[in-house]
Amino acid sequence: MRSLFRVCASLAVLLATAVARGDDPLDRCNVTWTTPSPNSSGSMPIGNGDVGLNLWVEPSGDLVFYLSKTDAWSENCRPLKLGRVRVKLLPNPLADGAAFRQTLRLRQGEVEIVAGEGPAAVTLRVWVDANRPVVRVEAASEKEFDVEVGLELWRTEKRQLTGKEVHSAYGLHGRPEPVFCFPDTVLPGAKDRITWYHRNESSIWAENLGLQGLEGFAAKSSDPLLHRTFGGCIRGEGLAPDGPTALKSTRPASRFVVSVYPLTARTDTADEWIGRLDKSVAAVDAVALETARAEHRRWWDEFWNRSWIRVSGSPEADVVNRGYTLQRWIAACGGRGASPIKFNGSIFTVEGDGFDADYRRWGGPYWFQNTRLAYWPMLAAGDYDMMRPLFAMYLDALPLRRHATQAYYGHDGAFYPETMYFWGTYTDANYGRDRRNKPDGLTDNGYIRRYWQGGIELVMMMLDYYDHTGDAAFRDETLLPLAVAVTTFFNEHWPRNAEGKIQFHPAQALETWWDATNPMPEVAGLRAILPRLVELPVDERQKAAWRDMLGDLPPVPFGEADGKRFLAAAERFASRHNSENPELYAVFPYRVYALGKPDLDVALEAWRRRAVKRTGGWSQDAIQAALLGLTAEARGFVAANFANHHRGSRFPAFWGPNFDWIPDQDHGSVAMIALQSMLLQSEGRRITLLPAWPADWNVDFKLHAPQGTTVEGSVRAGKVERLEVTPAARRGDVVVGEPQ
Repeated sequence: MRSLFRVCASLAVLLATAVARGDDPLDRCNVTWTTPSPNSSGSMPIGNGDVGLNLWVEPSGDLVFYLSKTDAWSENCRPLKLGRVRVKLLPNPLADGAAFRQTLRLRQGEVEIVAGEGPAAVTLRVWVDANRPVVRVEAASEKEFDVEVGLELWRTEKRQLTGKEVHSAYGLHGRPEPVFCFPDTVLPGAKDRITWYHRNESSIWAENLGLQGLEGFAAKSSDPLLHRTFGGCIRGEGLAPDGPTALKSTRPASRFVVSVYPLTARTDTADEWIGRLDKSVAAVDAVALETARAEHRRWWDEFWNRSWIRVSGSPEADVVNRGYTLQRWIAACGGRGASPIKFNGSIFTVEGDGFDADYRRWGGPYWFQNTRLAYWPMLAAGDYDMMRPLFAMYLDALPLRRHATQAYYGHDGAFYPETMYFWGTYTDANYGRDRRNKPDGLTDNGYIRRYWQGGIELVMMMLDYYDHTGDAAFRDETLLPLAVAVTTFFNEHWPRNAEGKIQFHPAQALETWWDATNPMPEVAGLRAILPRLVELPVDERQKAAWRDMLGDLPPVPFGEADGKRFLAAAERFASRHNSENPELYAVFPYRVYALGKPDLDVALEAWRRRAVKRTGGWSQDAIQAALLGLTAEARGFVAANFANHHRGSRFPAFWGPNFDWIPDQDHGSVAMIALQSMLLQSEGRRITLLPAWPADWNVDFKLHAPQGTTVEGSVRAGKVERLEVTPAARRGDVVVGEPQ
């Protein structure tokens, strides 16, 4: 298997897009194309964390990009594109097969395009301001040229979603009433700009809560979809309107700057939204372009200097190096917005398979099991700012989840559905529309009926975040409220047995085993977080409650066969429906069993006996192998993941669709987590370096660890040549393993 992975990785290198090389090691991962792209399948992703572009240059010389925003939620809770923009240069610099080069420059956070030759060549720089809501397209040439800019919309009339397209409004599939897509609005008669928006004049929110018996909460809350308005305006000096959706240069010039200003806001009227847009434009333009560009480049430079993993030494290592870096780029381009990263495409979906660019399989809801994978690698990378949108979404939903817990079960605490809209409810289809003879809270969808353990993992991730950052405000305002609510739910929802232990039944082990008693994810997860919660500065009453709960937990479930003991999916489990290995949740994400911890052999035996063996998409074998110190297996899975991008997409880090959609954020994120865990693992004060690192992979790295620690160094031929630990007092906590 290992040799097969190496062949695949080497082949991927031969077929991959050329990579620009320079003195900056990051330049090894810059993506350069020397031919235009006929359509959006050849797009490059770029963004500022909230606003994103899929950008390409057509053979006609036109620069085209889709414009996205993380919080552009439609009336049906579909994440929509804002639109498509086309920039035409006149005369066409690519006429008669002229030279072309398009480069994603990671360090600068921009795409540079050189089209044409000699004095007529035009250089385009496209960047999405890292600090402000604006897209800049700068065009310059020695010779004067003209520019035309067009806004292209496809939501031009009310249209029913039919057939498979309804899946992009996941949760409304199977609805007896039609599901519609509503048109955008273009403002006529603007003096110097194109202005457009999509405004939600209806919403599924109130009906969704009513179906789930949560009318009482709806009555005292605000609809997050109704009157949400998103769109923007396009303008540029020397450009004048040529109809409501076009701008044209008033005379030739040697330099033009086209600016696009996106905005999402919930306003009482469309006019109020337009007023906010005008203020946003004025605030952006109050900063000189040169100043904004310098600050933008500074932000990206500081981002890349936070951390890095630069693998080298073989074609396989080059694929891994590029894949890790480009996946981190994609996460940064879509990870600082008002809404968390969508696992099924982030904000970088394009049209394909007969669907428009608004389509994505599994639509708008968040699956925690999928969503969390984009966030675990942010800890070691030091990308803490990018984790906050995830935490904010779950914290914002906490009042609703408390209300639902009381309404359904009559006790305190809060449970989070595995699959939920961003405001915190099940989708209609998962919950079930026909409620006859069904108690409130019981879902029709058996895959997620009692799949609530994501709340435990969320607390685990928050504990790690706090251990890394020491952020007391986060601890008190986010971690503790969620931790108290989640643990209270698991403490009060099930009865104790004769021995006084919590009996998790009825329960299920992830989506796989629908009939389970004391499933591993719940038992291991609570055993992982409760001892850490007790150490937090809370009152003694809460500490005592957590200690008592820890004492009341059932034992970790085990199996035994052939004289060997191994982790089990649950104490008892039946009715298999999916293809997960719940027993290995004790390894990842909960790290109850890992290198340096007791009884590693039972975890290794569970690994060997796991029913599902694979990589790709959300499969976590790569991570578990790394945490168990299985170097060859982890290496093979990581190399295979990073070599296997979507063959219909030109960008080498557009993965998928796998189980979900393109670009699949689980696929690249799993490989990132695994690669980090091969290089460095942290638990308590202990930091283990090279726990599962191949001896023939050279690496330069800088990664983050708990207690505000960074570990930086170089490894060549399996030997640590340089190691710097900050603060220096933590150097004694670092244990160096032996590469294999």
